[in-house]
Amino acid sequence: MSINPNIAELASLLAEPSRATILTSLMDGRFHTASELALMTGITPQTASFHLSKLIEGQLITFEKHGRHRYYQLANTDIASMLESFLTISAPPKVRSLRQSTQVQLLREARTCYDHLAGKLGVDLTDSMLANQYITTGDTEFVITAKGETFFTHFGIDLPVLKRKRRSFSHACLDWSERRHHLGGALGQGLMNHLFDIGWIIRVPSIRAVKVTELGTTGLHTVFDL
Repeated sequence: MSINPNIAELASLLAEPSRATILTSLMDGRFHTASELALMTGITPQTASFHLSKLIEGQLITFEKHGRHRYYQLANTDIASMLESFLTISAPPKVRSLRQSTQVQLLREARTCYDHLAGKLGVDLTDSMLANQYITTGDTEFVITAKGETFFTHFGIDLPVLKRKRRSFSHACLDWSERRHHLGGALGQGLMNHLFDIGWIIRVPSIRAVKVTELGTTGLHTVFDL
């Protein structure tokens, strides 16, 4: 009998295409119903419910029940990081339609990586913060500087609240499409949420892509020189 963790059981959950699609769909960091996930995956709600039960058993997702509906989400940020790692080493999708090509391009430009920004926008923001010496590179995390503390505070991000969170503060997350690191962790989450709050970015329906607004285009150029 092996004393090692059961990697094969985890791999079997990820090996089923519909379950893999459900998990990547939940990388937008939001709660979704079985019907919504079925639509995203292209399967029936009954089939989606079966796969969701398997993913709950495997402790990859959780749910909250409100009334008659269950709302599903990834279990934690560790699961999101694991999925992003798999995406980094996975082959690119085969594009079979104009719609799919458009969606892939949107995801590459800007998307959510569970609770922070990824894609070209996420990497460009990180590069800008490095160039302006708001953060510096560490071993596995970015390190916020004194100049960065002042910048983020003036920009409207509550750093003391973020630092109290029981998680990585400024994780360096490898971006699967850009093959470079973007800012994750509590600081990455705080930055993304703030950009949503001030209307610089909005979500794209049905997929985890985000879009820069007209206001955001001006703001990102002024504040981050993008």
